[in-house]
Amino acid sequence: MDRPAAAAAAAAAGCEGGGGPNPGPAGGRRPPRAAGGAAAGSRQPSVETLDSPTGSHVEWCKQLIAATISSQISGSVTSENVSRDYKALRDGNKLAQMEEAPLFPGESIKAIVKDVMYICPVMGAVSGTLTVTDFKLYFKNVERDPHFILDVPLGVISRVEKIGAQSHGDNSCGIEIVCKDMRNLRLAYKQEEQSKLGIFENLNKHAFPLSNGQALFAFSYKEKFPINGWKVYDPVSEYKRQGLPNESWKISKINSNYEFCDTYPAIIVVPTSVKDDDLSKVAAFRAKGRVPVLSWIHPESQATITRCSQPLVGPNDKRCKEDEKYLQTIMDANAQSHKLIIFDARQNSVADTNKTKGGGYESESAYPNAELVFLEIHNIHVMRESLRKLKEIVYPSIDEARWLSNVDGTHWLEYIRMLLAGAVRIADKIESGKTSVVVHCSDGWDRTAQLTSLAMLMLDSYYRTIKGFETLVEKEWISFGHRFALRVGHGNDNHADADRSPIFLQFIDCVWQMTRQFPSAFEFNELFLITILDHLYSCLFGTFLCNCEQQRFKDDVYTKTISLWSYINSQLDEFSNPFFVNYENHVLYPVASLSHLELWVNYYVRWNPRKRPQMPIHQNLKELLAVRAELQKRVEGLQREVATRAVSSSSERGSSPSHSATSVHTSV
Repeated sequence: MDRPAAAAAAAAAGCEGGGGPNPGPAGGRRPPRAAGGAAAGSRQPSVETLDSPTGSHVEWCKQLIAATISSQISGSVTSENVSRDYKALRDGNKLAQMEEAPLFPGESIKAIVKDVMYICPVMGAVSGTLTVTDFKLYFKNVERDPHFILDVPLGVISRVEKIGAQSHGDNSCGIEIVCKDMRNLRLAYKQEEQSKLGIFENLNKHAFPLSNGQALFAFSYKEKFPINGWKVYDPVSEYKRQGLPNESWKISKINSNYEFCDTYPAIIVVPTSVKDDDLSKVAAFRAKGRVPVLSWIHPESQATITRCSQPLVGPNDKRCKEDEKYLQTIMDANAQSHKLIIFDARQNSVADTNKTKGGGYESESAYPNAELVFLEIHNIHVMRESLRKLKEIVYPSIDEARWLSNVDGTHWLEYIRMLLAGAVRIADKIESGKTSVVVHCSDGWDRTAQLTSLAMLMLDSYYRTIKGFETLVEKEWISFGHRFALRVGHGNDNHADADRSPIFLQFIDCVWQMTRQFPSAFEFNELFLITILDHLYSCLFGTFLCNCEQQRFKDDVYTKTISLWSYINSQLDEFSNPFFVNYENHVLYPVASLSHLELWVNYYVRWNPRKRPQMPIHQNLKELLAVRAELQKRVEGLQREVATRAVSSSSERGSSPSHSATSVHTSV
């Protein structure tokens, strides 16, 4: 099966080795060609000369015949000329087919430009053909062996800027493409090509469709998969798996029309005794109406993780008796403890500042049985700046002499450490302390999602399976309103938007850190995590589009786009960890220390042109899986053979007279 992950993430990992095996995020897998082979059906070529073949073979034959007839009329054509022209046509058409970009079902070509220069930080200028579709930028040089290819989904582009390129002779026009996935690209081309084809305008238009009144490509993608990924997560089934509803907790449909809280899912779990009127009063006291709702319940102690937004206490320490009673009810639902821990993800100083703006936190005087703990995690703006610094030190070059100090200067691993440390504290209170916890930040859709999902991953082995992790992402991130569209900036050209931040990337990084510390505890491999991140940006699938569940239904995401899980679950062997051991009810406590954390080089540094391509880890794992499967088959075959021989031997002994006599004698 041809698969989309490689196309969604650029096939060429850098300049060294040319196009090489293209060990991109999906191990060099290329996108499937559209039905009928190359893109002839989608292209509108304008062919003027036989020495520049860009059309289909049939069109070129028509042109050759027309040229031959015209020449015969003038009496100037010889068989030698025709033979030479046909050879040029044949070779030229073959070259054109080699240069064509493979297309997805539903993808169409918008511009093709020859003699474009890719300015590689290592090799310098590489000449090739640039194709812009409504999904990707595709650059290919067929003169190198192996071919050099850049295959970049337009969704990963953060901004496109014009640059001067006079030093490249006729290539006096240039563009710099800044990407969200830790790389930048520079292209140069002739001024007349820009005037004729509007390369810069075409790229801007299709890289930022929402800013240009168009739909994201996910709504045009028409691939067929044997599995419907939209059916992976069913909230009622997931809550039932957790043993809900029970005598203390109920499944509520108060938000079925998204009128109660427009950023929450339609189905939520709240305390059984709470009436809808009181719940509405609690919503009025919580930022964005995001009341405390259950995320996870311990199967034995009944200790729970509930999530919400900050209380609106304001500078005058306003109180809400319904909210206070509500949190008391959450505590009472757990008979193992007479305490409730409130984990506020923010820095204490920031929470104090929020009070002056109408927000705030729970005071111990208003919530006497609650203990408030600040986790001191920085806000989205600090995280965005940290990632910017990280990109500067990994692309396009690495200062080996200052590598460790440069990484330290970004504070990226320190912020990863703080997230893991906070999640460990939450998991430990649930597991060891048998105490229920409430988790919130300001609005409850960024740091809150990071902490609850990581804690649940530590506590519940189900979420460490492939389907379980997909369920976790769908539940804690997608359904509970993490603002993917704003944080990623899908299809939007406002690259300086202050709402952008790598919140989900940090979560996946934390998961990767856990897989390093517990290599056999997760059913999925590294490729699984990288593929998720690639399609966070690609806009090939609908999974990460929009900001909340309500908006996804409004935009028909579930009916007009394809789920990323459709693609992944159709080829699970690609994403499986051969060392996985499913230890049920086993809690993981990762070491949240910088000495145990490392930079995820296979993700952050993969585009560095000086990083030599290596055998992808997932390929080694896939081979190990195949070896394990073969050994398992041999073991089963030997077991059947032994069983057959045992039965045969027993039958022979049973039918033998001497054996019968011996048996009788023995019984006597």
